[in-house]
Amino acid sequence: MLQDKQVAIVTGGNRGIGYELVKQLAWDGFKVILTSRDPETGHEAVQKLNKLNLDVSFVVMDVDNQESIRQAAITVNEHYGRLDVLINNAGVYLDESKKLVAMNPSILEKTMTTNFFGAYHMIRSFIPLMEKQGYGRIINVSSEYGAISEMSLQGAGAYKLSKLALNGLTQLVAAETKGDIKINAVDPGWVSSDMGGPSAPRTPKQAAESILRLATIGSEGPNGGFFRDGKQIDW
Repeated sequence: MLQDKQVAIVTGGNRGIGYELVKQLAWDGFKVILTSRDPETGHEAVQKLNKLNLDVSFVVMDVDNQESIRQAAITVNEHYGRLDVLINNAGVYLDESKKLVAMNPSILEKTMTTNFFGAYHMIRSFIPLMEKQGYGRIINVSSEYGAISEMSLQGAGAYKLSKLALNGLTQLVAAETKGDIKINAVDPGWVSSDMGGPSAPRTPKQAAESILRLATIGSEGPNGGFFRDGKQIDW
């Protein structure tokens, strides 16, 4: 079924920055698909947004599970026949205050599975829908911790490596895409959420606004960039 409304999908959309992204995209007139691994919190979030007359639907999806992503892509294709915006927002921060080589390897593996491979498999599964119409905007929610300069500083090793890899993926996919398909990475800053904690200075609403600028850039807009607050920053 084809439709005129632009379609956006946000991973980890049931809370924090993800929830704000879904809400603001829907306010802007998008048909938004909220994904979450937890059906209960996902449905609750969508019901809340539907009460505001926002065009939001729910697809259960675990970014750690390739088959789950594949099934979601099939569902989106069958229901909407298009995808205009993909925001890879789902992420984890599992680091304890241990050196990378001293931590349990499962922490690094789990972090890479969600923060890097999750985004990779999302892009791989959904980019054909963008290529079909020759248009798409992909945004990877990254972190300044993923900058090369951060690698010479101790701490948060698993998280840093996952975001470094995500930044590299952003550049590689940008180099490979054809047509009006753009992919960029964004550092949302330190945000008061389940991950950032209550003392963080920035609200999810502020973070979402800085990310959404890249969802609606024109064909002359950036591709393969790394941004904070609308300004390009160093890799």
